[in-house]
Amino acid sequence: MQTDINAAYFKSIIDQDRCSVVICNLKHEIIYMNPTAVKSYEKWGGESLVGRSLLNCHNEESQKRIQQVIDWFAADESHNLIYTSHNVKQNKDVYMVALRDAEEKLIGYYEKHEFRNAETMEKYDLW
Repeated sequence: MQTDINAAYFKSIIDQDRCSVVICNLKHEIIYMNPTAVKSYEKWGGESLVGRSLLNCHNEESQKRIQQVIDWFAADESHNLIYTSHNVKQNKDVYMVALRDAEEKLIGYYEKHEFRNAETMEKYDLW
């Protein structure tokens, strides 16, 4: 597997995602938010959340659950994705996803939102 792909490609993939993506290190510090996440969390600080603890954005019960998931990710290299919630109002599912280095060591995690709404864009609508 090729591992020397330019980081700009990965950043572009995350930045183009229409769903919020919030990336954290193992200290729960937000290290990156894609533009959609910055906009989605604007009333809580938006881009100023980068560098802060994700745990500060959650109640005590959620903080425990987040740590429980991180412990689960760390327990086995095959533990990489967990469904955490469904937002009925926005019709979206929320997941936590493990981030691993080339040796499969856990280095962080991200929160991924996926909407369930059917696409309204026309296929191949270039004009």
